[in-house]
Amino acid sequence: MDFSIKTIDAKSASTAHKAIKTGCIVVGVFENKKLSAAAAGLDQHGAIAAALKSGDISGKIGSSLLLRNIADIAAERVLLVGLGEEGSTITEKAYQQAVAAAARTLSHLGSNDAVVSLPAIKDRDISSSIRAAVLAFRESIFRADGLKSKKDTTNTGVKKIAIAVASTEGALAKSALVQSIALANGMDLTKELGNLPPNICTPTYLANTAKKIAADYKMGVEILDRKQLQALKMGSFLSVTNGTVEPPKFIVLKHMGGKVKDAPVVLVGKGITFDSGGISLKPGAGMDEMKYDMGGAASVIGTMRAIGEMKLKLNVIAVVPSCENMPSGSATRPGDIVTSMSGQTIEILNTDAEGRLILCDALTYAERFNPAAVVDVATLTGACVTSLGHHNSGLFTRHDDKHDALAEELLAAGKQTGDTAWRMPIEEAYNEQLKSNFADMANIGGPAGGSITAACFLERFTKKYTWAHLDIAGTAWKSGAAKGSTGRPVPLLTTFLINRAG
Repeated sequence: MDFSIKTIDAKSASTAHKAIKTGCIVVGVFENKKLSAAAAGLDQHGAIAAALKSGDISGKIGSSLLLRNIADIAAERVLLVGLGEEGSTITEKAYQQAVAAAARTLSHLGSNDAVVSLPAIKDRDISSSIRAAVLAFRESIFRADGLKSKKDTTNTGVKKIAIAVASTEGALAKSALVQSIALANGMDLTKELGNLPPNICTPTYLANTAKKIAADYKMGVEILDRKQLQALKMGSFLSVTNGTVEPPKFIVLKHMGGKVKDAPVVLVGKGITFDSGGISLKPGAGMDEMKYDMGGAASVIGTMRAIGEMKLKLNVIAVVPSCENMPSGSATRPGDIVTSMSGQTIEILNTDAEGRLILCDALTYAERFNPAAVVDVATLTGACVTSLGHHNSGLFTRHDDKHDALAEELLAAGKQTGDTAWRMPIEEAYNEQLKSNFADMANIGGPAGGSITAACFLERFTKKYTWAHLDIAGTAWKSGAAKGSTGRPVPLLTTFLINRAG
């Protein structure tokens, strides 16, 4: 799908829309029978107002109606989408739902091109509207049938989308479009990696994907294998690999777009390409979804692709520990004690709490970059899904000025994009649950506050820098009929980095 910006002179906007020659023009209507400015400009003979008045379209957010052959306009079709309550601007949620409704209709339309002309999002610059539109349309054409013998060809639809903006906002809109397309490409990569079966998307596959991104966008890349990990004394990470024949990979991808002396932001992504639970075997029902346990790695890799395409002027390093967690005669047992790269010892009470075991060594490894901040991303706990459902990712960090500021950056980036997070507590009291009689700590703290004790475990390996943890177990993928990777939290992470660069 090709995107472009169409600028309209504000002084002649009411008449300019009539002259737009396109297969379909998308405009908005409100619940109280009012028309947006663009819709009013097209409604010289009252056909749009009549459709709204008759109840053919309610104006409720996400409702839509396609009209044809309206007199005295150049567009072949007019697609009306509901914007909710009347206002010169609309909320971000209303805009996102409106463009999603438009995308659904245009994906089945017998037209090659369309123009979208909707009101601005309230209290946002034009960048938010551009991003919401691009992501909605790209989501409408995303397919997960790459491995099917017969592909879905029903949604042929519109191939070219122009987004109408005021001429005074043209330069900002064009810049935002470039970033939005890069973001959509990063999300698509994340979804593709997540949806691939674990016999294809192995740690080696993730490593090769990182190498390709490095080649395409002139990044540095290093792939560490088992012998190198042994030399680094990553005993915690390697303990998770004991039960599988699939070789582990430790991926380091460097986008050095900032100044040479600038401290980098480090993104750490959990890359368990399949999680059986190990000796603490998971129930069989739904275990296929454990191919998504590399959602953190996929989102970090997708984010790196996005910022590479953007040529973002910021130093960013991705660290991805990747392996499988499988049961076998050589697998790590409950009760085993391992020594992490930091020198801290861990009693493994449950081998299904493996994500924190690979992340803790990656977080120790991140120290060598003297980072400005470290953000780890992981499908870490079912407890986070119980706490927050599938709407918000869990955000954990220490409670002091530096960490509060980092938390606010991440939360704000989530709100900007609709890829929201919710801050959860980290307190010393929760560390009591991680006590072990035989090692420095246990790898689980019991069912109470499970997502918090997991974050407290990771926090023990991050004392030398500013750090935050995102638990995306409830947001990285959907189950049921809509099963598939969501591409989250690529929008949050990418926008966080864009804001830092800006």
